[in-house]
Amino acid sequence: MGRIAEVRIPYEPRPQFTSFHEGDWRFACIVAHRRVGKTVSCINQLLRGALTCDKPDPRFAYIAPTFTQAKDVVWEYLKRYANPLFAYGASANESELRVDLPNGGRVRLYGAENFDRLRGVYLDGVVLDEYATMDPRIWEVVRPALSDRLGWCVWIGTPKGHNAFHDVWRRSQDEAGWYNLMLKASETKILPDSELEQARRDLTPEQYSQEYECSFEAAVLGSYYGKEMELAENEKRIGNVPHDDGALVHTAWDLGIGDSTAIWFIQRVGKEWRFIDYLESSGVGLDWYVHELQKKRYNYGQHVLPHDVVVSELTTGKSRKEVLERLGIKVTICPKLLVEDGIQQVRTVLKQAWFDREKCGRGVEALKLYRREFDDKNKAFRARPLHDWTSHTADAMRYAAVGVTGSNDVWGGDYSKFGQGMAVI
Repeated sequence: MGRIAEVRIPYEPRPQFTSFHEGDWRFACIVAHRRVGKTVSCINQLLRGALTCDKPDPRFAYIAPTFTQAKDVVWEYLKRYANPLFAYGASANESELRVDLPNGGRVRLYGAENFDRLRGVYLDGVVLDEYATMDPRIWEVVRPALSDRLGWCVWIGTPKGHNAFHDVWRRSQDEAGWYNLMLKASETKILPDSELEQARRDLTPEQYSQEYECSFEAAVLGSYYGKEMELAENEKRIGNVPHDDGALVHTAWDLGIGDSTAIWFIQRVGKEWRFIDYLESSGVGLDWYVHELQKKRYNYGQHVLPHDVVVSELTTGKSRKEVLERLGIKVTICPKLLVEDGIQQVRTVLKQAWFDREKCGRGVEALKLYRREFDDKNKAFRARPLHDWTSHTADAMRYAAVGVTGSNDVWGGDYSKFGQGMAVI
């Protein structure tokens, strides 16, 4: 690298991050309060990795929840700390949010909302920022990208309940070879006591505990169903919920256009709503979902879909209702209801709901995280839900709560019929 080895990056790590930079680890999890400097420390960890990696063409990535957040929050940091390298041939690509280094290394920023674009790339190191808000399936794409180069990964963020980030935190404490660090505002003393006292007055106890004291137990900020799902956990209504052969299985769908389709599988037994299964995928046709329903061999009742299922598509001239019914699904159109009213209906259902933890795991986590959109400018929650990976799950649940009417359903047919209106393909 010649003279570039003598270049000093303008970064002095805070004492709290010294062990992180000096540690011998492959996987690390950092849970930290706001404004502690975790983004800056991780950007510099990536730059150091890209400059010192002994493999050809090193590739390092910083993944934020969205591409816009990566640009607004992280991009200026990356350029600032890489700035001394520009005199030696490094360059910044503004459109792709990447810095190319003189040794062939590269640090690039991504948004987790398009994590599929990472398929096929290799990575020597990656940072997953605010992992609690990401679609957990991103790890299914990132993990293989690390394999052939034995790359490393760092998860960072503040807690948002017991979700995938909480699972990573627990794993970092239980498995050998992991590094973990929790930085609470009351312990780091980075923020003045006067600022913390002001924050306590401005926020609810739950908000303060989550944002400043790194509490995984505090309810997710702005969550629509956090209290109901917490009650379900406490009452042990999330666990093993077996399929009842004597009751019909209803489905409730949210059809994604260009993204995920989510389907809940529900049995109504007495006053109970039993959510026995959940299906979600993307990039496949309606015939794939129908085939998956048939493979489960449930005795089907209603198949509830949103009202826009009757809209004809420009490419085919047919509605998705027509396509599904040709495939053997008898569609029940969910009554139109304001989103706010539907959310209230879901809250009522959740008080009587049981969930199979294994089969409905992704759906359960999505319901816990489904929340209001936050207005950063006005520092307040908007009335509308945040559209992210949890949206399709929550929308399908809303259609279930509004549209599934069967109660005490008893089925008396045979498996060859595959349920009401359903044909074998």
